[in-house]
Amino acid sequence: MDPSVLLPSEAEGCVRSLETFSLKEVGSPRWFRQHEHLEKLNMQAILNASSAHDEFIKEFLVSHGKIPTVVHEMILVEVWKQKVFPVICQLQDFHPKSTFPLYMVIHHEATVINLLETIMFHKDSCDAADDALLDLVDYCHRKLTLLAGRTSRDGPPTQNPHGVAGNAQVSSVQELQDQNASLEFEISLKALSVLRYITDHADTISVINRMLCTHNTPCLLVQLIDCCPWSRVTAGEVERYMNGSWQTVPPEDRLKMTKLDGQVWIALHNLLLKEDCQRKYDFNSFNKGQLLKLRGFLTEVLMDQLPNLVALQRFLAHLTITDLAPPKKELVLEQIPEMWSNIVRESSGKWKAIAKYQVKETFDPPEADLRRQAQRLAQTYSLDTMESLIPEKPKCGSCGKAAAKRCSRCQGEWYCSRECQVKHWNKHKTACQLMAEATEKLQKNLSSNP
Repeated sequence: MDPSVLLPSEAEGCVRSLETFSLKEVGSPRWFRQHEHLEKLNMQAILNASSAHDEFIKEFLVSHGKIPTVVHEMILVEVWKQKVFPVICQLQDFHPKSTFPLYMVIHHEATVINLLETIMFHKDSCDAADDALLDLVDYCHRKLTLLAGRTSRDGPPTQNPHGVAGNAQVSSVQELQDQNASLEFEISLKALSVLRYITDHADTISVINRMLCTHNTPCLLVQLIDCCPWSRVTAGEVERYMNGSWQTVPPEDRLKMTKLDGQVWIALHNLLLKEDCQRKYDFNSFNKGQLLKLRGFLTEVLMDQLPNLVALQRFLAHLTITDLAPPKKELVLEQIPEMWSNIVRESSGKWKAIAKYQVKETFDPPEADLRRQAQRLAQTYSLDTMESLIPEKPKCGSCGKAAAKRCSRCQGEWYCSRECQVKHWNKHKTACQLMAEATEKLQKNLSSNP
């Protein structure tokens, strides 16, 4: 029997219960219950999609009109992380017994964008998002702009500067900030996939205008291809970010297109070749110059892997010798996204008051409440279920090959052989010790509080 997180009847109940919250309510008991529901919905949606089973999570979210609620939930936490979280980190009298509740709020945005990445693959999900699709376009643009800007300035991200899991000299708040920065990178990559699915399915004038005229998304995508944030060179080795971690790429695989490369190219193909998009986009001298940079990346090896790019190459060749007519100026009553601005307007100027309220009422709970919260989440993240979510066989933490052996102490790293495990130990031992201690502590707490 296939592993599952939720039965269809349970999933429908979770979907029906989804609601919108205010910024002040983030982290409240009611909000955490919804967080658990979304975690389970996300995990079940991934299980259904990866096993090609009936995608009932997507169907319930569409039929009950809850996709706008999910988008609002994600943007709410995005605002909280930008406006409230930095204030909490600066409060002098904030010394929580555990930073676990704060971390779960930080992680929440990653859970929701992961769920959206799974369901927005389908056109009916885009249609059901309705006006929230504009908010989602803006969200993706914010994330990708920051990703491209950080990479152009600092290069691809490295490991946590304070160590894989922090060290004794790093405060718990600093460690949270490091974890937040690491999650931002992963969230931005998920946003890229969501944007690509929107370019697949969106056909309304407002959404097309938003992507092409307001945000000039094609030029942003060219910048991402140029700086390639998911690829880096470390100690002479080429590494790519795949399946949630940096992996060494053997020389024979360095010309292979990754899923992230494919998402950018397909999005560009959609935005530049669809007739509705060509009528709206301004191929002025600047935009034309940026787009023609793509010709240097369109190699035969690349087009063999994604044959649709032949049409894009043909279009760019035509663009080099042709000045396309500017788009006609039409009077259009354009919809505008409202979620971000509404959330900010409702709480503007109250960031410190919200931070102090949440520290007092939410983020420093009694130890008994912390244990109950940990117990519920431990049940959500059962090991069997988590393993079933892995999209392919685990990779060796040392050489990147398929692995069948797991670190017996922390259960969190995989190896193809004993030799690789020994070779990788110096890098892995700090994280291994911290993960093992955390697991032992959680099991001890659970056993003492049945």
